[in-house]
Amino acid sequence: MAKVAILGFGTVGSGVAEVLRENAAGIAHNAAEEITLKYIVDIRDFPESTYGSAHIKDFSVVEQDPEVTIVVETIGGVGVAYNFTKRALLAGKSVVTSNKELVAAHGLELLAIAKEMNVNYLFEASVGGGIPIIRPITQCLAANELDEVYGILNGTTNYILTSMVKDGAAFEDALKEAQRRGYAEQDPSADIEGKDATRKICILADLCFGKNVEPDGVFTRGIGTVTADDVEYARRLGCKIKLLGRAVRLPEGRALVYVAPHLIHKTSLLSNVDGVMNGIVVRGNAIGEAMFYGAGAGKLPTASAVTADIIDAAKHRKARKYLGWEASEPGYAVSPESVPMSWYVRTDSSLTAVGAAFPKVRLVSFPGEYPGAGPDHYAFVTEKASLAELRSRLDSLNILSLFPVLD
Repeated sequence: MAKVAILGFGTVGSGVAEVLRENAAGIAHNAAEEITLKYIVDIRDFPESTYGSAHIKDFSVVEQDPEVTIVVETIGGVGVAYNFTKRALLAGKSVVTSNKELVAAHGLELLAIAKEMNVNYLFEASVGGGIPIIRPITQCLAANELDEVYGILNGTTNYILTSMVKDGAAFEDALKEAQRRGYAEQDPSADIEGKDATRKICILADLCFGKNVEPDGVFTRGIGTVTADDVEYARRLGCKIKLLGRAVRLPEGRALVYVAPHLIHKTSLLSNVDGVMNGIVVRGNAIGEAMFYGAGAGKLPTASAVTADIIDAAKHRKARKYLGWEASEPGYAVSPESVPMSWYVRTDSSLTAVGAAFPKVRLVSFPGEYPGAGPDHYAFVTEKASLAELRSRLDSLNILSLFPVLD
């Protein structure tokens, strides 16, 4: 029998407890042993909880209990969660988490401790919520040389952009509706500014390419500057705007890693991933492109992925799973500033100025047809070039929007 402790009894933690109870028979069959919940650690009181006898407030009880072999960390953040995770691993317990911030920031260290202690640190739910992606990358696609991974990694921003595209909503109105529906936090900055997607693409890049990418060094642009004008121009160019996290293996051994709004063509696999859904595309030299689609967050979808890791940890108590990556050298992760790609540009500079800077591009304009579109209001897509190469020409224009284009 495997005994489990859950750290943090919020949305995900309570969902894990629910799945362990409701699906106990199937979980036991898949794990080849019964898995029971022994402790729930949370400093808050839950007087009406059905798990009252399991609630404790002192993590050291878990740390010192030899019966507990698997710890589930759903606290979030990198403070207490980091401290408890490290202590649990050093105590010889496997740890399962949905905490993308912790995995992105300290995964290299925590995986090394897990290896040293011959236990597992598993984090399927840290990227994509209920979408299976970590296990497919490390197992199902293990025979591939993975060259690229990109996708819609944040349901909140995808819901907002979908509302702007389909309903014509302004950014502020779409955000308020997302908050009303519970898709966005009262402080949505981690989502809106792209930080959440950055943590996730770092984890995916770590796994796909085998070297550590620090989130703090990743080029990150959120959706706060996307306007209704951009949405309409994108439509006229046969595209949609989506916030993507992207990681590409470069020929010289470095990796392009960044997060930004993108123009993507309506024929793209990701074009119809709308609402709060997530979609992740992996490209390998044997499989080509494979796309993973589903609910990127939510209580039970995330709890489903966490519980699958609990089963995996129980099955591998005597045979540690290989999962990890190496430290990277300075300059390993690069930004789109130095890598050739096409760019969407919106400007209110004069037609003469635009023509002088970019004489060969096809201009899209609709003066007077759309709110905010002035007489000298244009959008175009540049030839493929790095921002560094385009900088002097772009500097001659008054740029209103500048997004990468997914080729």
